[in-house]
Amino acid sequence: MEKQERRPVVALTGASGYIGSNLLEQINKHSDVIALSRNGGRFKNKQHVQWRACDLFSLPETKAGLKGADIAVYLVHSMMPSAKLTQGSFEDMDVILADNFARAAKENGVKKIIYLTGIIPSNDEKLSRHLQSRLEVEHILGAYGTPVTAIRSGLIVGPHGSSFPILSKLVKRLPVMLLPKWTRTPAQPTALSDVIHALDEAIKQEELTDRIIDVGGPEVMTYRKMMAQTAELLNRSPRFINLPVMTPRLSRLWLKLITGAPKIIVYPLVESLPHRMVVSDENQVPGISIGKTTFREAAQEAIEADLEGNSKKRLTFNLPDSPDDVRSVQRIVMPQGRDALWIGRYYVHWIGRLSPLLETSVNENDRCTVSLKFIKKPLLEMTYSPVDSTPERALYYITGGLLAKLSPNKKGRLEFRRIPNRSEAIVAIHDYLPSIPWFFYHYTQAKIHLLVMSAFRLHLKRLFKQQVFAPSKTDIGSIQLIDA
Repeated sequence: MEKQERRPVVALTGASGYIGSNLLEQINKHSDVIALSRNGGRFKNKQHVQWRACDLFSLPETKAGLKGADIAVYLVHSMMPSAKLTQGSFEDMDVILADNFARAAKENGVKKIIYLTGIIPSNDEKLSRHLQSRLEVEHILGAYGTPVTAIRSGLIVGPHGSSFPILSKLVKRLPVMLLPKWTRTPAQPTALSDVIHALDEAIKQEELTDRIIDVGGPEVMTYRKMMAQTAELLNRSPRFINLPVMTPRLSRLWLKLITGAPKIIVYPLVESLPHRMVVSDENQVPGISIGKTTFREAAQEAIEADLEGNSKKRLTFNLPDSPDDVRSVQRIVMPQGRDALWIGRYYVHWIGRLSPLLETSVNENDRCTVSLKFIKKPLLEMTYSPVDSTPERALYYITGGLLAKLSPNKKGRLEFRRIPNRSEAIVAIHDYLPSIPWFFYHYTQAKIHLLVMSAFRLHLKRLFKQQVFAPSKTDIGSIQLIDA
């Protein structure tokens, strides 16, 4: 008897989400799937599907999640908060998620990463924050040597997604629609089934490795036409009035008010709408790039599924596991010739100069304390972890202090991480549990932290502009605070 061919192992992020759950059903036919989700422990394994709980903000968890995978599919976006208090932009959150994923893929010997992203306009126009972030993530995923296949798509039309429901709610709720200029922008909406097909083919076809593939539907049409066809399917007859101008800023406020969608979802999406999201000739692959399903057919299917209340494939947002945890992420410039280890140690020393009431200390074991001079016990104690650190990523665990509450289930940590191929770094606090009551923390310590980080960012910018740094060792003895 012939030996049965080994099924490839595919690690699928966001497996419980809108696109991930649909893709899981497809690739399960030919591959063994490691289904990754922050709440993966709540799902039962079945034939060819193993669920794993995985928080991609944690590098150890991400490494464990990708263990044994041949191929990894990245369907992650950090638009929704992952802690009770989340400080920072979605762009900076996405940097951490993508960097952890790329590092873990490299360590586990993953052969390729499949990444679903947005169509990037081919001209030189300035990209929206959303598209800039998507492109930055694409570059980070490939920064450690794992080949990346980027499936780029515009508006995805399917039940319970994030984009089409906003459009359909507008049509349902407004008898008169004032259409800004961006509604006349050409776009190429893609049916969910065609996106799933493109992702599936990228997994199966070796020749598609390390490619950029644009995906769109069979029609190029404006958002105004999409609204008109959706109105017909809903048996609505809204009056459309074209406006010569309406800024994306006004549009996003209008959309949030009418649809009730969270602004953290609406704002980035609206900022991208003025871009021409059409499949480019150079990124076309026959049989994949141009889908078979028209917008009308895809919209009809989405509307019918919504009416049927098919919650199985509904997009869900995971709530934080801890009721009182904090995540704070800020981006800073990297002084020339320095690395993440140096930045972390410099920051600890710099903190002590903020106020004559503050003092910091670092012992020979890299145990750092921040204290008030008239209080014996430190406000915060952090311990450097050499095992979890590299020159590009310095990690400090929060191990004590008056302001911190320790938990056996969550390890609070402060990290300094260089963004690959950029003169920038990320400073992030993860899983921090404040010891003071939440109300007081939210309006005191949390605000002070943002002010401190803003001052540190400005300090480094001034130093960077002056170009006063030169390459040197990163040991603690080389730290010299410079006025700027």
